[in-house]
Amino acid sequence: MDDYTALLERMKVAQVELIAAAAKAKTLPSDGALRKIADLEVAIGALEHLIEDGALPQR
Repeated sequence: MDDYTALLERMKVAQVELIAAAAKAKTLPSDGALRKIADLEVAIGALEHLIEDGALPQR
């Protein structure tokens, strides 16, 4: 697994953990938690796109 794919997996795990914690809290997530979830979604999408296009420098 290359560095970019590993980063992508870490970001996905972090997002899932935030969502799971929000679900367990049984209240609305804080604005900060929602922002982190949304920011991760954007970053995940961007990284997936760059990986698919082969637009990242090789390491």
